Amino acid sequence: MSEDGSGKSTWMVYIAQASDGTFYTGITTNVERRMHEHNQVDSKSAKYLRTRRPVKLVYSEETSSQGGAMKRERAIKKLTRERKEQLISGKKKAAK
Repeated sequence: MSEDGSGKSTWMVYIAQASDGTFYTGITTNVERRMHEHNQVDSKSAKYLRTRRPVKLVYSEETSSQGGAMKRERAIKKLTRERKEQLISGKKKAAK
């Protein structure tokens, strides 16, 4: 687990782009490990991504807790593709 020095886990929200151009949003304590898992054949990859490899990380943000990460994940999943693209490009902060 990733830690911030205080002994608490650091939770991340991430957006991965699949080979077909679609976006997948998830949470984790280790983004590099999770991307590796998504791209491995015998892994804990999300079912949605298993037929859409390779997957690349296009966005991540740190949150203070697992609950905060889950709340942010839900908010990002509700965004339109256009708003997700704006968030990824950094042009406009998406609503929290």
